[in-house]
Amino acid sequence: MIQVTPYISIDEDEVELDFIRSSGPGGQNVNKVSTAVQLKFDIAGSPNLSPKVRERLIKLAGSKVTKENVLIIEASGFRSQEKNRKDATTRLIELIREAAKEPKSRRKTKPTLKSKRKRLESKKRQGEIKKMRRPPNASEE
Repeated sequence: MIQVTPYISIDEDEVELDFIRSSGPGGQNVNKVSTAVQLKFDIAGSPNLSPKVRERLIKLAGSKVTKENVLIIEASGFRSQEKNRKDATTRLIELIREAAKEPKSRRKTKPTLKSKRKRLESKKRQGEIKKMRRPPNASEE
């Protein structure tokens, strides 16, 4: 079991790890060894996530989620499988923790009287500046 929060834990069977060859420079090691990790997590099929957490996780992950609501995280920053596996699972845990946080509800507020006056004063000042830019005979017409 992977403990995400005190209330959310994910069974290790829900996470699928595939090892693929890493791209980029690295010489013979890159060509021979599959060190990069591709972590797949089925968001829709996970029984441990509440519907609200699922919805927020899909929004948070963005383009990392497929049409079937499968989250794919690729980790290839390290040269060993073990470090890349830990990196991928850590990123998954962080995403789920972020999705588990309840967003703060916005409270409507009204602008203060002082801020209204300040806005109107600045508008009046700007109007005066624009009046001064006009040619002298334009005001007579």
